[in-house]
Amino acid sequence: MKTFYLTGQRTFGNRGCEAIVRSTVARLNDAFGQVQVLVPSDDIGRDQMQWPEAADYGVQFVNAYMPAYTRYWVHLQRLPFKWLKQAGWPFPFPRWLMEQIASVDGVLSVGGDNYSLDYRLPSLLMGLDGLALKLGKPVFLWGASVGPFEAEPHFVPVIRKHLSKMTRIFVRESISYDYLTQTLGLSNVSQMADPAFTLGREPVDTQSFWPKAGRNGVVGLNISPLIERYKKNGQDLRAQTIQFIHDAVAKGYGVLLVPHVVPLNGNTKNNDAVYMAAMLSEMKSLGAAVTIMPSGFNAEQIKQVVGQLRYFIGARTHATIGALSSGIPTLSISYSIKAKGINRDLFGDIPVVLPTPQLTSTKLMEGLDYLSSNEAEIKAVLKKQQPLWDERVSAAANDIKKVLGEND
Repeated sequence: MKTFYLTGQRTFGNRGCEAIVRSTVARLNDAFGQVQVLVPSDDIGRDQMQWPEAADYGVQFVNAYMPAYTRYWVHLQRLPFKWLKQAGWPFPFPRWLMEQIASVDGVLSVGGDNYSLDYRLPSLLMGLDGLALKLGKPVFLWGASVGPFEAEPHFVPVIRKHLSKMTRIFVRESISYDYLTQTLGLSNVSQMADPAFTLGREPVDTQSFWPKAGRNGVVGLNISPLIERYKKNGQDLRAQTIQFIHDAVAKGYGVLLVPHVVPLNGNTKNNDAVYMAAMLSEMKSLGAAVTIMPSGFNAEQIKQVVGQLRYFIGARTHATIGALSSGIPTLSISYSIKAKGINRDLFGDIPVVLPTPQLTSTKLMEGLDYLSSNEAEIKAVLKKQQPLWDERVSAAANDIKKVLGEND
C-alpha cells in the first residue's frame, strides 16, 4: 500500500482546501486500489469532525508544521534586500516531521495557489517540499495555479530552480502552464484540472434556509472579505454588492448567500459567513427573498446546495468550481490568474469572469443577464467538458502511479 503526505494543507476551514483533499484522496484510491494519506492539520479534532469518514479512505490527520516565527520570517522577506528574497526557508525541521515525510512513498503539494505571491513568498512550503526532495521522495505539485513571480525579480531564479527539481508539476489551467513552460522554461510540467471538479456530493436538506424564489429562480452569491484587498480608487465593493442584490430581487430572483471559507475555530477574520451575515443585516427589507446558507456545511454538502441553484456568482475559486462542476452557469469574480485560467480553459472566449477591480452593481447585473441569456449554451459546454476534466484528473493520478513504479 502506497503512502502519501500532503504539503500545503493545514485546515478544512477553507472548504476549497477540504474539496481538494477529499477529491485527491478519492483519485489516489482509484489509481492505487488503497492508499494511506497523511493530512497535516492545525486542529485534528475539528478537521476529523468535518470529515468523520476520512479514515475509511486511508486518511490519517497529523500535526501541521507551522512554527510561531513563520509569520515574522515571511514579513521580514518583504524588505527590499536581495539576500532575503533568495533565503528560502533557512530553519531546521523537527525530527518528528522528518520521520513522517521519510516514511511515505510520495509527497503531493496541494492547496491550489500556494505557489504564488498572493500570500507573499511561499518560503515554508518551499522548505517542506525541499525537505522531501532531500529525503529522496518524489514530489508532485498537484492541481495548482503557479506564479507569476516577476513582482519579486530576485526571487524568480530561486523559485525556478526549486520548481525544476520537482518530480512533476501538474497545473490546473493553461495560464500557469504557459507561464511555467514559456516564461520559466520548465520541462517537468503537465496540465490537468483542479481535482475538486471531481468532488462528490452529500445530501443536505435545504428547506430551512432556501430563499423565496421569484419568477427567475434562485441565484447563489459568494462574496469574501478577501476581495477588499483588490479594490481600487475607493471602491465600496460591499455597497455595490448589496445594491446588486436589491436589483436582482427586483428582477424576480431569490438570492442565497453561500459562505465557503469559515474558520472551524470560530475566528471572524477572513470569514465569509461573518462578512455576508453583516450584509444580510442591511437587507431586512427584502425579507425571505435573500437568505444565507448555514456556515457549518462541509465541502460535499456545499456542492450539493449550489447544484440546486439556477445561477451562481462567486469570489472563492472553489465555490465556483462546485457550481461549474454541477453544471450551473457561473460568473467568477476574479482577483488572480486562477479564475481567468480555469474559465478560459472551460469556455474559451465566453465572458464569464468579472475582475474584482471592475466590480459594480451594474457589472454584476450585466454578468447575471449574460448567464440568463446564454444559459443553454453554457450548460451545454459544462456538460461536454465535465467528463473530459474528470479524465484529466484521473490521468494525472495514473501518471503518479507510473512514476512510483505501479504500472498495470
